[in-house]
Amino acid sequence: MLNRGYAYTTIISRKHHGQILLSHLASLYSHSTPQAWQQNLDNGEVTLNGMTATGSESVTSGQTLVWNRPPWIEPDSPQHFEALFNDPHLLAVNKPSGLPTLPGGGFLENTLLRLVQKQTPNANPVHRLGRATTGIVLFAKTPQAASQLSTHWNTPRVQKIYRALAQNVAQQDAYEILTPIGLVPHPRLGSVWAASPTGKPGSKPSKSLAKVISRTTNTTTFEVSLYSGRPHQIRIHLASIGHPLLGDPLYGITGQPLEDLPGLPGDGGYLLHAQSLRFHHPITGEQINLEAALPSGFSLHQ
Repeated sequence: MLNRGYAYTTIISRKHHGQILLSHLASLYSHSTPQAWQQNLDNGEVTLNGMTATGSESVTSGQTLVWNRPPWIEPDSPQHFEALFNDPHLLAVNKPSGLPTLPGGGFLENTLLRLVQKQTPNANPVHRLGRATTGIVLFAKTPQAASQLSTHWNTPRVQKIYRALAQNVAQQDAYEILTPIGLVPHPRLGSVWAASPTGKPGSKPSKSLAKVISRTTNTTTFEVSLYSGRPHQIRIHLASIGHPLLGDPLYGITGQPLEDLPGLPGDGGYLLHAQSLRFHHPITGEQINLEAALPSGFSLHQ
């Protein structure tokens, strides 16, 4: 079934001032070729400051660029979630694998955000999980709750514990992982978050603590506590110590993206679960301890 379409809106920044619109679109939305973008322009889908664009324009900083994407058929995704906690200020749900948290990558309506807002229109996620990642996603229902949680999210006041199934057998029982994370170039994706050397521009300090839960002949199940909130942090950090997630289509043994990707960043195939979330309620101050049951896949590797 077709969705309603979507207007993607951006403001031209100073660094893109003077670019030809067609090349700007092709770099901004690299999923489509310049030829495909020219067809979109010819179809009248793109406006620059409210005027239908041809693609030959030179863009100016501060201009409003809108791509009015026509309705499209989205990829399938699960259409259910389990509520774990619900009060006037907060909603916590257990997200299934395959359901994106937010719109993107071809998904608009088939997302956790849309499913939740059909029941609770004022709910907005405080954080996000990758499409293949399962487990706890916390929503704020009021601006006050959202503000408080955002302030404390990547501090010790919020404890986030994940379960991850990784390749190879861990030699230690615990690892403190401090691998910095930043955007690195990739021939297919343009750029992607990955392990990045300390001191490199854009490289961000990151911290995870990984404890071994169990081992098999060729896998390790880790419990991972997050002390920062970088994109793909657990996938990158475990890969950087020689333990990429089993079935991860993006990251190899060093925490760098694979050159010959079997899939895209959002694709699944791995087991990563946001199992536990502990924090003080932003309004009432009470201690909240949330737990999401492990998916069945983990029991197959014990």
